[in-house]
Amino acid sequence: MTHWIFLRGLTRESGHWGDFVATFEAAIPHSQVITLDLPGNGTLHQQRSPTHVGDMVESCRTQLAALGLAPPYHLLAMSLGAMVAVHWADAYPEEVSAQVLINTSMRPFGTFYQRLQPANYVTLLQLMLPGTAPLQWESAILRMTSNQTHDGLLRHWLALRCARPVSRANALRQLLAAARYRAPPGLPKVATLLLASQADHLVNVICSTRLATHWQCPLRLHPSAGHDLPLDDAAWVLAQVQHWLGA
Repeated sequence: MTHWIFLRGLTRESGHWGDFVATFEAAIPHSQVITLDLPGNGTLHQQRSPTHVGDMVESCRTQLAALGLAPPYHLLAMSLGAMVAVHWADAYPEEVSAQVLINTSMRPFGTFYQRLQPANYVTLLQLMLPGTAPLQWESAILRMTSNQTHDGLLRHWLALRCARPVSRANALRQLLAAARYRAPPGLPKVATLLLASQADHLVNVICSTRLATHWQCPLRLHPSAGHDLPLDDAAWVLAQVQHWLGA
């Protein structure tokens, strides 16, 4: 049995994976998915979010130890979660067998306006203002991260936010951690697959293409999905992982 650790991005939690977890386990032989929340999100929403990615890694390792799940692990991670995966695999390569990174970005392989595209600046500033309603938050995030129509999804995301709200302070701390993160020097120490969307309106796809060139690792590009690739085209993501694993 291969333990796959799923990590989400900025202010997102394990509940945002939706049906993708069960679909993944059905498609990838001998896989067991464990979804972890970063501090400040989901089940850990009352914790203070670290401002350094390395501290997020330590939280993940502590959670898995508490579950009694020993390494090595396979990692599948998006955006900020992918930065956590990269740091984890570099700091503890004996704990990570392989990593699949989705629509991520990190210095020095993208400018600040490529890592967070300017069209989103006003929306994000408005969300950070006091009095912003949960519905405004989730509607805006869905518009920024998905290029498809998903019936009933907004209602589900709103329920998650109301049950486990992410504070503005934690959102800002996570944004700071993402902004300051720099990729380790040299090539990845574990097998790495990059997945990215050419139509990502949040993060410019050039961040992934530059990473792939520098890391000399495979990159698969989706022509139309948004930032949340598993949401917009789960079947495509699974097909890329299957092919890469030789499953």
